[in-house]
Amino acid sequence: MKQSHRFGFYFSGFAIGIVFLIFFLSGKKTSCSYFPNSRVLSDIQHKKKNYSPAALRFFNEKKLDTANMIDYLEGADINFGESQTDLKPCPIYQINSDSKAGNFHFVIKNCVDFAEIQEVGSSEVNE
Repeated sequence: MKQSHRFGFYFSGFAIGIVFLIFFLSGKKTSCSYFPNSRVLSDIQHKKKNYSPAALRFFNEKKLDTANMIDYLEGADINFGESQTDLKPCPIYQINSDSKAGNFHFVIKNCVDFAEIQEVGSSEVNE
């Protein structure tokens, strides 16, 4: 088989694959960030969340809704230096968030089935 035929077959298959991906992945919320910060935040955002009494008290005092927890964690940064990532089965993460509602600091225990928000603090809340 000629080299030009091989390239032709390769590029026609490649084009069909690209069209296939565009057709099936268009409009879907797909992401593929493999950085540790993104993986941990995505994992926490997709789990059932439990709140400690101190965290619930903070949300009640600041008149914030716990249903917006995903928004509070959007674009947050994990401080891996202060986090206890080696704890088994539930590592504890120190997370700093700068959301539209304000600047928050979370201590989150990330277990297999749920994420427990243990502490919440803020430097400033825009109400």
